[in-house]
Amino acid sequence: MRLHLTRFAVATRFTLFEHGRNRFAMVLVILFIPVWTSLAYLVMPDAPARMRLRATGEALAPHGNELTAISGALNAVTLITGFMMFAATFSGSGFDRRLAMAGYPRAHLVLAKVTALALVSAAVAVYATAVVCLAWTPRQPLLLAASLFCAGVTYGALGVVFGSLLRREVEGMFAIVMTSIIDLALQNPITSSGADNSFMRCLPSYGAMQASTAAGFSTNPVPGHLALQLTWFGLAALVALLGFRHSTRNCLPTASTAPPGPGSGKAGIPAPRQPAGPSATASDTEAH
Repeated sequence: MRLHLTRFAVATRFTLFEHGRNRFAMVLVILFIPVWTSLAYLVMPDAPARMRLRATGEALAPHGNELTAISGALNAVTLITGFMMFAATFSGSGFDRRLAMAGYPRAHLVLAKVTALALVSAAVAVYATAVVCLAWTPRQPLLLAASLFCAGVTYGALGVVFGSLLRREVEGMFAIVMTSIIDLALQNPITSSGADNSFMRCLPSYGAMQASTAAGFSTNPVPGHLALQLTWFGLAALVALLGFRHSTRNCLPTASTAPPGPGSGKAGIPAPRQPAGPSATASDTEAH
């Protein structure tokens, strides 16, 4: 048991160290979240936006800038966590493959990545919630932080999927950005007239968007939509696990111990000729 904990701790430490080396992501966390959330709050008009919240069935009329600030916080959290997990997976895939081929248990590597994803998502979600609370006070700040966390881990798992399966870095970055933009822009009633469409339930962050909107403008808890978002995380994590297993598969040829025979279909390698020793020289002399 102690050996398993040691291997898990070592893998987690290396994974967190890899995230810490991504200074561009650190700059995004520190600057992008407050800038994007503040711009959404200050620039958008504060006129009431009438909407029906599917999570609770309530008819709400929140200020447009507050609703857009929540959407902007979700967009920032999903982009940053997805980018961080994609960058760590893409740059560390060769190292993970060598560890797996050297015999390091894959289960410890996967658990380390999940632990790092949870820690990164929690830190980013708490920071984004604090930034939102500086501008205005949501009715349920803890629910808002939980919603941001669930959205973060979902897109973090998607980042691992893209990092394991895509060949070039620009492809993964484009996939993360476009997925997050399309996902959240379609659900914002300020920017999309079809936000009430039933198709929105199929989007990756539908549960988080409903829960965070309820956190901002309602006092009703919505555990079902948090569970829906965690279901999306589970599906993304399963695909990420399959992608990680594929990227760390053993590519070394298996050695065959059986000697090649007539029916093996493989040509035998002739043995090298040995130099004549004293015994062979003596027998040649006797023969003469």
